[in-house]
Amino acid sequence: MAERQVVGMDHLSASARLMIVSDLDHTMVDHHDPENISLLRFNALWESKYRHDSLLVFSTGRSPTLYKQLTKEKPLLTPDITIMSVGTEITYGKQMVPDEGWVEYLNHKWHRSVVVEETSKFTELTPQSETEQRPHKVSFYIKKDKAQEVMKALGERLEKRGLDVKIIYSGGVDLDILAQGAGKGQALAYLLKKFKHEDRVPVNTLVCGDSGNDAELFSIPDVYGVMVSNAQEELLQWHAEHAKDNPKVIHAHERCAAGIIEAIGHFKLGTNKSPRDVADIGDLKLENDSPGHEIVNFYLFYERWRRAEVDNSAAYIDNLKAAFHPSGVLIQPSGAEISLHSCVESLGKYYGDKQGKPYRVWADRVLATKISNDSWLVRFHKWEISGEERQCAVTTALLTSKVQIRLESKAPSHATSLQSYISFSVESSGWFMLCSRTPDFHGSTFIKRG
Repeated sequence: MAERQVVGMDHLSASARLMIVSDLDHTMVDHHDPENISLLRFNALWESKYRHDSLLVFSTGRSPTLYKQLTKEKPLLTPDITIMSVGTEITYGKQMVPDEGWVEYLNHKWHRSVVVEETSKFTELTPQSETEQRPHKVSFYIKKDKAQEVMKALGERLEKRGLDVKIIYSGGVDLDILAQGAGKGQALAYLLKKFKHEDRVPVNTLVCGDSGNDAELFSIPDVYGVMVSNAQEELLQWHAEHAKDNPKVIHAHERCAAGIIEAIGHFKLGTNKSPRDVADIGDLKLENDSPGHEIVNFYLFYERWRRAEVDNSAAYIDNLKAAFHPSGVLIQPSGAEISLHSCVESLGKYYGDKQGKPYRVWADRVLATKISNDSWLVRFHKWEISGEERQCAVTTALLTSKVQIRLESKAPSHATSLQSYISFSVESSGWFMLCSRTPDFHGSTFIKRG
């Protein structure tokens, strides 16, 4: 496998400042939070402060099928690495390129057909859906009062058949039989070993979980760990028995993603103040060396403007217009040109049009490459969600102090797509805020001018 597919950190030239390895259901994702407030808080924090020099890893019990389903239901960021099916599958990047070396490692002393044969003899086991039956994982449901007894008996049967397996009970109902070398902890250890081989071990690693199948994550040496406040009994019991004296593992006061944010601050791993925690839009300070920070802040303003959570002040529009060169234009996919000042003025009629509605905006995969002393090439995905409707635009921007600046925004050609090309001139210092519109899409981004 190509080296970059193994490490999944193409955007980093050195060790990650922070690697977060998080479970999804009831850890990163709060299924009792219909507005996804804590998840959106984490998203804004990660993209503005960490994406450019850190790694995000999702470690979930979900199969690829159910993981992709969750990404359509919740405003999840794109992780650098995805560990799925309780640590039996490792993939890299948005394309989810599989790690073939991990597959070969798990094949040792694993015979799936024997596991299926032996488990069929236990009437207490109810097979999970076909999507959850994976090459190195066989999964069942079982009643809580039967779990320990069945796990013991099943383990003995499989050992007699010459198999080396791992049986994990979690969530008070799920029972997974894995190849012995598998599991969330082993998958993380495998990744850390690869990073060490390349001399790029993350400076700090924070693992996050809520249930029994996350326990292994907390056993990895030298990592920080957070059990979110809503952690289940089996994980809390494991902690009491195995890690209660470990100062690097805490039980957060906050639920789910909010607990992860809490842990970042508790362990002093970096800033844990999300832009979404700033109530006054005027307190969102400019950071001229952080394009991601400014992109996230503008999208937050844009969301609040349309939700009427900021004042309907002409000063906002005037300030935006002042940021653009008078001759700046937006060139639509049709070739039609629109003055950037006209685009900014059009914001006024959209004030409050999403008030009281489930409307949110977030940025994903915000990566800036410094290509000279005064220039950045920035690529990101901008998402909007309004009820059940989602829209995304993929944007590439050149941020520079030179006279000519270009911005391209592309998305796949479907009902929610946007394609535009913008070219404009600039003068004094500051950040450009560009707002563009098509009949089905409202988009916004930042450009720096010099």
